[in-house]
Amino acid sequence: MNNHNLPLQILGGITATEFLTHYWHKKPLLIKNAIPNFKGLLSPEELAGLACEEEVQSRIVEEIKGKWHATHGPFDEDDFANLPEKPDPKHRWTLLVQSVNHHLPEGAELLGQFNFIPHARLDDLMVSYAPDGGGVGPHFDSYDVFLLQGQGKRLWRISEQTDLSLVEGAPLRILKNFDTAQEWLVEAGDLLYLPPHLAHWGIAVSDGNTDCMTYSIGFRAPKVQELATEFLGFMQDTLNKEGNALPGIYLDADLTLQAHPAEISSSMISKVTNILKTIQWSEQEVAAFLGTYLSEPKADVIFNPNKKMSLPKFNENLMRYGISLDLKSQMLFTDHCFYLNGESMSVSAKWTPLLKTLADYRKIAVEDIAQFGEIESSLIAQLHDWYIAGYLYFNKT
Repeated sequence: MNNHNLPLQILGGITATEFLTHYWHKKPLLIKNAIPNFKGLLSPEELAGLACEEEVQSRIVEEIKGKWHATHGPFDEDDFANLPEKPDPKHRWTLLVQSVNHHLPEGAELLGQFNFIPHARLDDLMVSYAPDGGGVGPHFDSYDVFLLQGQGKRLWRISEQTDLSLVEGAPLRILKNFDTAQEWLVEAGDLLYLPPHLAHWGIAVSDGNTDCMTYSIGFRAPKVQELATEFLGFMQDTLNKEGNALPGIYLDADLTLQAHPAEISSSMISKVTNILKTIQWSEQEVAAFLGTYLSEPKADVIFNPNKKMSLPKFNENLMRYGISLDLKSQMLFTDHCFYLNGESMSVSAKWTPLLKTLADYRKIAVEDIAQFGEIESSLIAQLHDWYIAGYLYFNKT
């Protein structure tokens, strides 16, 4: 159980409650030495290696003689060989790799330090590398972000400007004009929180032979239009299920003669309007929508199925090792209903604490399972299905 009234090192000694009250969605916060002795989770070469993998989303952003360019991965060695090794004011560049937490256990562990923000809001861990002067230019984001400095240094400039005009023809939303209001030079272990829509500009500063690597913990903020569109699709599927169909047919016993037979009458429009007003939804249905929608993997996420295993053998391994979520898995819950990668299941009140532990901490240990005794067959069957699909793995290490 998290105690949000305890001061947190990662927040500079303030509590999670204080952070949410005074900073979240409101104003920036710089925490010096938020993670002491933090030098990063991987080397520049390892990050470049990830960017060469097919299932990893990555970009190289270049500023060449004042013009911006963006190339999407996967990359190969030649792509990196064509980039300048030494700082060049006429050719600055940066490498960005998305969802590093899907491929690096240490990345998922890092995100665990931000558990004071609900998992439903978490997007991913992006890692960037840049030699001196590199960056993605002045811009603003529509979501909250924590920017944790790894190796090297970065100069962060922020602005509260209202001029949001963009550079024409640029592959990124780069601000044409930027009015610096404040700036900080951050070093390894420093953490900068930025609320949505605050213009900012990060510029890599090499520290001798050490180039800049920054770890961005981004949070999801769906557009209202997207939420509405997805929810209406969810309701369409719900109404099409057996037993949920709306009853009756269109009736017009009061039909009168029309001067124009091709005209859709105001009477018909009113009748259909009243029919559509009968479509209702409950908070339970909204919760079910949010659970499946927010846990649904992104289109580029692919799970590797585990080898077939009998149900008795799975149960034996579960009791022996415990189980963890795959790095790519997202698990959420409401009351007694749990959602894993867009799939849902309901459990009895007895088993909700066990699955809440899995959702909150991404694993359940053997000791956690032992507290409950023999697990009911329906829950074992669901966990087995999720294991076969590649959503879970045993805690063998």
